[in-house]
Amino acid sequence: MNDVEETLDRPDTGRTAEPRPQLTAALRLARRGVHDVLASITAGRLQLQDPLGSFAFGSPPTAAPSPAAPDVTLHIHDFSAYLDIATGGTIGAAEAYMAGKWTVSDLPGVMRLLVINREVMKRLESGMARLGGALLKVAHWQHRNSRAGSRRNIQAHYDLGNELFALFLDPTMMYSSAVFPRPEASLEEASLHKLDLLCRKLDLQPSDHLLEIGTGWGGLALHAAQNFGCCVTTTTISRNQFDFATERVRKAGLSDRITIISEDYRDLKGTFDKLVSVEMIEAVGLNFLDSYFRVCSERLKPAGRMVLQSIIIADRNYEQARHAVDFIQKYIFPGGALPSCGAMLSSVSRVTDLQLTNLQDIGLDYARTLQIWRERFLRRLPDVRRLGYPDEFVRLWEWYLAYCEGGFLERAISAVQVVFDKPDCRLQPQG
Repeated sequence: MNDVEETLDRPDTGRTAEPRPQLTAALRLARRGVHDVLASITAGRLQLQDPLGSFAFGSPPTAAPSPAAPDVTLHIHDFSAYLDIATGGTIGAAEAYMAGKWTVSDLPGVMRLLVINREVMKRLESGMARLGGALLKVAHWQHRNSRAGSRRNIQAHYDLGNELFALFLDPTMMYSSAVFPRPEASLEEASLHKLDLLCRKLDLQPSDHLLEIGTGWGGLALHAAQNFGCCVTTTTISRNQFDFATERVRKAGLSDRITIISEDYRDLKGTFDKLVSVEMIEAVGLNFLDSYFRVCSERLKPAGRMVLQSIIIADRNYEQARHAVDFIQKYIFPGGALPSCGAMLSSVSRVTDLQLTNLQDIGLDYARTLQIWRERFLRRLPDVRRLGYPDEFVRLWEWYLAYCEGGFLERAISAVQVVFDKPDCRLQPQG
């Protein structure tokens, strides 16, 4: 418990009880400020409990909680969590959660409450939290996506260890949104359906040479070569992914069809019939969107086709987000940033001759994917700890997966599959 200055008054109940916590002036002020912000909740309900009492913010649901009205109970275990939130906004809340200072009945529900109640989010990020945000922007500049910076940024996340990702991914090792053909489909079935969907949108033929920017653990390259008979050149700048994917290709006996290289996308040479990139553009950096799309266009033959899968932020939030640094950028994907549909299409029209021919939104599929990843991750906690990851890392990842799930459920972010064709392409869009 923190150093104390003054005991808060409470009614005399006539019976002996443990003394109430004593709070410093700073903690009292922070607590009052956070409660004042939470009083702005108008949709859904947050029931907050700390050692001084219980408080309800928002409106109780008239029936069982609905998707539009999260009802969550939050327990503050350490009063310094209030100070973290008051001075750090949503990142401060995340850091307090990582430190075990508070817990909640429904972590994605908290994220949804913040998205639904925009005034609460706005007020959390104002005041002293705004100063912290300015300092984060300075630090984030060090993660800009030069060639060397991109390699460092990718390794910071994807080289955490193949064993960690294997604990919660399905056997395809796809670390991107699945697409569920049916609500009851398994994660593996949905991942395979996604891969097949991408390949059909590309209209892959045995005579095609496919370029993949962002190998991952090799799942798409293997699926394309095995099921569509094409040749694939795929690039990754993650050392762990390169080694893992190379071994998968060797074991599958497809080394004659799949070539894995470790090149920055800006250094790729040659032209290809088709190009695919699955959730790699988020690591490009918003200042490099033109460079990315220019390279994609230049690597395609005159009748070529590109299929892109990307997480996106709503166009209405794009300008604000591009000048801020959030939890994901600080702790998960240094150098990362989400484009919007408008930003991507503007870049494509500005620097390429590519034409948009098909777009499919899969945002709710991503929410389901993240829910399953989080459930699988939590079920495997003994194995996570056996790999040497501490409790703070576990809570970091629980927050990360829930943070994203809540964003997709409330459409603050989404995911799309987009088809772009070169001028001489006469293929029919397929979905």
